[in-house]
Parts: sequence; structure tokens; C-alpha cells
Amino acid sequence: MSQKKRLAVFASGTGTNFEAIAAACEAGKIPAEVALLVCDKPAAAVVGRAARHGVKTFAFQPKDYPTKVDMESAIADLLDENGIDLVCLAGYMRIIADTLLSRYGGRIINIHPSLLPAFPGARAVEQAMDYGVKVYGVTVHYVDRTVDGGRIIAQQAFPYEGHDLDELLGFVHAVEHELYPATIARLLVGE
Repeated sequence: MSQKKRLAVFASGTGTNFEAIAAACEAGKIPAEVALLVCDKPAAAVVGRAARHGVKTFAFQPKDYPTKVDMESAIADLLDENGIDLVCLAGYMRIIADTLLSRYGGRIINIHPSLLPAFPGARAVEQAMDYGVKVYGVTVHYVDRTVDGGRIIAQQAFPYEGHDLDELLGFVHAVEHELYPATIARLLVGE
């Protein structure tokens, strides 16, 4: 029997996508374990979620590192030490730069709350709503040197013609929580 793949989840906030991934691993829907949480905000709610799932956490303050290269080198070393196979960004609000990409390029994926290439970057849902789109969606993509511009792995669209941002965000999160774990599972079994 082959050893389970090891995931690192990078998050900066409440951690609902972390929760969806960890629960899917525990339920056997993803043939892996979440071995590490990387969080750039030690007080973020995701840190508590990781503790409840028994997941090792590296919570840090970016300002504790002299440069971004130093910060990413420390993170890449930690990924190596923990035998990480795939990095899953889940609301990690920092741009991944060359230091991490040079060591983990092709093994870092992200979930984004729009149908890329439309509305990359922060506040994608708000931008789409302000623009008046009638079909929203979620994208899972590889991370590269562009902001939300890496090769698309999966997308799921849904119609919404309301005007309530909280309601729309609820729909987005529901789609994310299904699409991201399913996509991770497909990647790990080589589909």
C-alpha cells in the first residue's frame, strides 16, 4: 500500500477551505493528509481549526524576516522537512514569489472566487458584482509568477442575479468547499 500524500495548506483567515480539505482527507475523499498549515497571521481563526484537526501549524509574522526571500526560504525548508507533496493555497493573501516557485513550482495550487481570467486578485467577488455579471464561479489553478494567471485546473460556474454580497459569498464558499477537495483528489490520483 502506498504512503498517503502530504498536503500543506496556506491560509490567512477563517479557514473554511482548510476545514473542507481537512475533513475530506479525514473522510477518505482525498487520498492524503493535511500535514501542515502555513499561516501569515498567528491570530487567524484557521490556526484554531488546524489545532482541532491535529495539524502542525507554522504561524509567522512576515515582518520577522528581513526579506521576502528569507521568509519564503524558511517556508520552503519547512515544506521539505515535512515531506510535502502538494501546496494548497486557501485564502492565503500573499503573492508567492520566485523563492517558493523555484522549489515547489508545479506543486502549488490556488482556489480563486471568480471564473478566471476574469477578476483576478483581491476582492474578485465584489468586482464581479459591481460589474453586474450574471454568472459567477470558482477556479482552481496552478500558481505561477502572475497573479491568478496560472494554468486552470478546474472551474465551476453558477448563476446569481441578486444584490446581496453576503448571500453571494455564501454560494461561492459552498462551491469552493466542494470543488477544491474534489480537484485535489483528482490531481493526487493523476487524472
